Amino acid sequence: MTVVFARVDDRLGEFALRTLDPDSDAALLHAWVTHPKAAFWLMQDADPAQVAEEYRRIAAHPHHDAYLGLYDGRPAFLAERYDPAHVELVGLYDAQPGDVGMHFLCAPTGAPVHGFTRAVLTTVMAWLFADPAARRVVVEPDVRNTAVHALNAAVGFEVVGAIAKPEKEALLSVCTRAQFHAATDRATRRAATDRAAVTRPEGAPA
Repeated sequence: MTVVFARVDDRLGEFALRTLDPDSDAALLHAWVTHPKAAFWLMQDADPAQVAEEYRRIAAHPHHDAYLGLYDGRPAFLAERYDPAHVELVGLYDAQPGDVGMHFLCAPTGAPVHGFTRAVLTTVMAWLFADPAARRVVVEPDVRNTAVHALNAAVGFEVVGAIAKPEKEALLSVCTRAQFHAATDRATRRAATDRAAVTRPEGAPA
């Protein structure tokens, strides 16, 4: 299995994405997608065979693919990329050249790390925009998933509006390359300011 992208987060370390094997990764993915915290992934009742079949279908699709995300070399998240002109959003929005659709899911954990999910999303966005043909990332999370709406906004997404999909009421949002870079630049500056405040000797001028 091949690593296709890697990024080092200033605070948390190395994140990467590798090719996904629908069969050998099925048991791991099953534990993730059926966890109560993954309710919005819409696979709560799937068994391991059904999970493997779903990711075999994605692997065979010409406009949809999936990758396993690694944190310090260990499986930690799932990322899907799709062409919204052919998958998920056909006829539901005004597709533009260079649009790329995205889903991501962090593995459930009993010891959450502050900022981890945002670092995962930043990694996935950086991976998508590493393709020069990608001009906008398009997402359609459930309107009730307020946590992911906040994360999306933090990395530069703007809400287009609610759309009705067969399986859910979704909140269509888009993020251009420029919006993503502006948001991540702001986050980097804030982090640098926070580090400086922590390390500044007491009484030193701000």
